[in-house]
Amino acid sequence: MTTTPHDAHSDVSSDAKEAPLKEDIRLLGRILGDTLRDQEGADAFDIVERIRQLALRFHRDEDHAASRELEAVLGALPNPMTTQVARAFSYFSHLANIAEDQQHIRRARAHALAGSPPREGSLVHSVQRARDAGIDAPRLASFFASAEVRPVLTAHPTEVQRKSILDCQWKIARLLDERDRSQLTPEEHEEHEEAIRRAVLTLWQTRMLRRAKLSVMDEVANALSFYDTTFLRELPRLYNGLEDHLAKHVAKWPGDELKPFLRPGSWIGGDRDGNPFVTAEILEAAMRAQSRKAIGYFLDQLHRLGASLSSTSILVDVSDELAALAAASPDRSPHREDEPYRRAITGLYARLAATARVLDGLEPLRHAVAEAAPYATAAEFAADLDVLHRSLLAHNAALIGRGRLRRLRRAVSIFGFHLAPLDLRQNSDVHARTVAELLAVARPGIDYLRLDEEARIALLSEELATPRPLAAPGVVYSEETQGELAIFHTARSIHLRYGKAAIDNVIISKTDGVSDILEVAVLLKEVGLLRPLDNALDVNIVPLFETIGDLENSAAIMDRLFSLPVYNRLLGSRDGLQEVMVGYSDSNKDGGFLTSGWSLYRSEIELTRVFARHGITLRLFHGRGGSVGRGGGPSYQAILAQPQGAVQGQIRITEQGEVIASKYANPELGRRNLEILAAATLEATLLPHQHDNPAPEFLDAMEFLSAAAFKAYRGMVYETPGFEQYFWESTVISEIAALNIGSRPASRKKTTAIEDLRAIPWVFSWAQCRLMLPGWFGFGAAVAAWKAEQGEAGMDLLRRMHNEWGFFRTTLSNMDMVLAKSDIGIAERYSGLVKDEALRNAIFPRIKAEWQASIDALLAITRQAELLADNPLLRRSIRHRFPYLDPLNHLQVELLRRHRAGATDEKVKRGIHLTINGVAAGLRNSG
Repeated sequence: MTTTPHDAHSDVSSDAKEAPLKEDIRLLGRILGDTLRDQEGADAFDIVERIRQLALRFHRDEDHAASRELEAVLGALPNPMTTQVARAFSYFSHLANIAEDQQHIRRARAHALAGSPPREGSLVHSVQRARDAGIDAPRLASFFASAEVRPVLTAHPTEVQRKSILDCQWKIARLLDERDRSQLTPEEHEEHEEAIRRAVLTLWQTRMLRRAKLSVMDEVANALSFYDTTFLRELPRLYNGLEDHLAKHVAKWPGDELKPFLRPGSWIGGDRDGNPFVTAEILEAAMRAQSRKAIGYFLDQLHRLGASLSSTSILVDVSDELAALAAASPDRSPHREDEPYRRAITGLYARLAATARVLDGLEPLRHAVAEAAPYATAAEFAADLDVLHRSLLAHNAALIGRGRLRRLRRAVSIFGFHLAPLDLRQNSDVHARTVAELLAVARPGIDYLRLDEEARIALLSEELATPRPLAAPGVVYSEETQGELAIFHTARSIHLRYGKAAIDNVIISKTDGVSDILEVAVLLKEVGLLRPLDNALDVNIVPLFETIGDLENSAAIMDRLFSLPVYNRLLGSRDGLQEVMVGYSDSNKDGGFLTSGWSLYRSEIELTRVFARHGITLRLFHGRGGSVGRGGGPSYQAILAQPQGAVQGQIRITEQGEVIASKYANPELGRRNLEILAAATLEATLLPHQHDNPAPEFLDAMEFLSAAAFKAYRGMVYETPGFEQYFWESTVISEIAALNIGSRPASRKKTTAIEDLRAIPWVFSWAQCRLMLPGWFGFGAAVAAWKAEQGEAGMDLLRRMHNEWGFFRTTLSNMDMVLAKSDIGIAERYSGLVKDEALRNAIFPRIKAEWQASIDALLAITRQAELLADNPLLRRSIRHRFPYLDPLNHLQVELLRRHRAGATDEKVKRGIHLTINGVAAGLRNSG
């Protein structure tokens, strides 16, 4: 589901409000059924319908007869037919997603058309709340001037959607939207339904799976497609609408244009942690691809602007600087002699086209009228656009300037020539080895890797005090060291070519000490991105704390770092700001859902105290995934549940996996999700919240619950004999590792150890078997231990925590969502894949008991009668989609049996991959 904040008033919807959604689902289901019957025959249609009905009986009634019959039907399916069944149910999940997204858009439009108050999660609503709380114009203006809100798109080892499939889905979504917004005649209605049928047929005939493994540049291209649909189009509109609202509704608003406080970032092409395919050449190619996307968009908008801005000097005056731009234009056509704006725009186009050739080797589809000098920077281009704006403003044509020109000016300020900042990331072990090799040559006799932490800090601080580089000319370093130095040299080159905003963060995975941060500083010094004599640092050095232990030590590490004068001086060139990234995925795999969340919360509290003591601004970068097991869940509530002082107008959040498509493939939903991030950041920064000062007894209770949950989780995952084998045999992890779904391996090392497995496929695998274990395991045991010690009074305290503390309420809300999407009956069928019956019987009953205990504890604390009792929208969504999702799980189990029994038919493997795709689509936030 998209991250829409919960609104109790809007959720109480009548059947009439839900009728259009049901109609869309019926329409798309009927068209898909007709397509299946037409393309594959009546027998295929009949078998799909029979499987659906049996799965529905199994789901609703826990009908054991239905389970046996379903198993018999699936077991008798010929291999070719399994592919058709998998495709049918997978495509229904995709179509149901489209219908749900359209319902969100429909409801939002109805809300606006009814003249209702602004919806929670919109910037207008948040600004109104701030005004109601007494926040005046200067404080609001200060927030927008200093805020930094950035969703960061990352490549994802379990992102299963092909772009061709997304394009087909977007076509269907547009057609559904047109039906809503148009009053069609009977003939037009018939034509429109035929268009939907044509689009569904195209979807059916489009290959769902990739034939080859994705390259990094494929991942770059996939991410750039969301700029076409959403970012380039909707962000300028969002800013312009907000500016207009502030000017109209906020007394004494200064009226200045907002700086780009909300904009996307990217890791794709710069994230080297565990990905050997990200090289210096790839980094350069990724930035070039981004720049081509930005400049290509600007060229198209300039062309359209020139076509529309036909003002003649016979009727209107222009400013002297506009006249000068027109005179300097290479456009000498007599037909445009009296059209100064068009001539000026022709000149701008010629310069921008030259920029595209020089920067990116891009030849525009529409050639310029003549050669011109390229722009040195995006700021130069923006200054020329400002000349057009000022001339229109000064000569009674401000209204013209508020259209395409305003949106283009805004887009240039947001995206520049680089489109989005590209982060670099690498594992701290790699940095350590690189620095060790450089030191071994530059300072013979020093064995850096054998030094203790304090000795490393002293040595690195000494190196940072001198401009002397460590790398020696003519020395042939190891391939790894050469690769790391090449990356940093390329980053420096990108700065010179595209500006410093193109790369502004270097992230250190597995940070567990101050030396990890100083090592990167030394490497930056090697290429001129850090200049000791000027106390200049051109990028943010960002430690990533991932494990439970590292999170617990994070504040002490940063305190020690800030005590070093050599580092403190560098922060002056970063405006006194230090970014810290906290990892949700690995901390969850390390210690379980509850302990991970609590460790993150506690570390943020301690970090805010350390930063305040040193007078340094903290920006937290949240490494969240789509699933709750990786920190996912509604973004609005998650930001508002941050501890006091942890936001401060600054936040970055990763956007990963199928969540990227569900949030940003549709422009209206994309804008809504972008607004939610900004609105929550504004509220968390400026408005008081209940969670700001949790009662001491709340903190003590969480300490107890976390410790008990940690013990239960570690006891199961890391201390139960055979659990690793159970995991690999009862989930699709082996098959995921073989999928062509990402450029990175599923494991960091060539082992089956859970410690070495990446957190993303770990969570994804548990989602596929519908157990969702990383999103709840240990909670039931923790609450049972608490109740045994504290009795009913202890349970009353937990209920108070749920009512009064945003962190605890959000934690339970996310777990509620996960448990509602789990299905213990289906999970039990996956457990049947474990060959060792004794192992299966030793582990699955324990999992099932903890699953039930967690549900019981959740309902006891929240006083709900059932899961999702206070989230009827999601509950209805599950009711609509799961009868079509469950068959994919049942089929997946059957195909896994065949595959692991030695079936060599390629259709079996393809069928498994198709079910993985369909289940991920049906769950929407599984990785």
